[in-house]
Amino acid sequence: MILVVGAKGMLGQDLMRVLPGDVRGVDVEEIDITSPESVRRVLVTLKPRVVVNCAAYTDVDGCETNRELAMAVNGEGVGHLAAVTREIGALLVQVSTDYVFDGTKGSPYREDDPVNPLSVYGKSKLLGEEKARQNPDHLIVRTQWLYGLGGKNFVETMLRLVGERKEVAVVDDQIGSPTWTVDLALAISQLLDTDCRGTYHAANRGTCTWFAFAESIFAEAGKEMTVRPQTTEELGRPAPRPLYSVLDCSKLTHDAGLALEEWREALKTYLEKRRDAGRN
Repeated sequence: MILVVGAKGMLGQDLMRVLPGDVRGVDVEEIDITSPESVRRVLVTLKPRVVVNCAAYTDVDGCETNRELAMAVNGEGVGHLAAVTREIGALLVQVSTDYVFDGTKGSPYREDDPVNPLSVYGKSKLLGEEKARQNPDHLIVRTQWLYGLGGKNFVETMLRLVGERKEVAVVDDQIGSPTWTVDLALAISQLLDTDCRGTYHAANRGTCTWFAFAESIFAEAGKEMTVRPQTTEELGRPAPRPLYSVLDCSKLTHDAGLALEEWREALKTYLEKRRDAGRN
């Protein structure tokens, strides 16, 4: 049995649909990953062979003022999962982020490149990676710029603004790869199917800035909106962001035989699914 922790989140919902076989999901109502007792009770009772952890505190700016909570959820909580999965002989899959890098390399990051997180969020997720490795049977999947039908994300924010304003300013100096949670779920499924272990990068192919991503969202959705470029400095967010955090996903292709689709194609499919679900 595969257990998805954080099953009601954006990625968790897609994993519940994509993963094969006996898949169960738990969320905050059933498990508190910051509590060793809660983690032990759930995992020892269910005895899964694989635990996929999607539970996370993902408010990047919020983490700056809630460091203790960020470290408890994104770091120590993973340690509790690692301890019990190791004890019961289960594989731990930990979802991580491009924010473990500082964005100064200037070319796509490989799995073995040096990490240097800039923000509390990045530091908490890096701690989570370190804790996950305490279970020798682990799989760490780093990804970036996620969007999906099951939660708040950049695509939904941009489309909501269509009805509220005629112009939006978006940063044009951060470069990455927008990634659809369905494609990430498929990558995790493929990594499990091919018995991969260790650390992997998984993101949709191609790169863009947030500004270019926003323009594509409005164009593909057929919405009128003026998009104005701005710098990260002008935006003035509390948490520092890596300016170039593109992930090299060639290891995923080599080991698992999977190359995720180009980000524009993924966006088109997402918007089609969105319309099918009755969202404007």
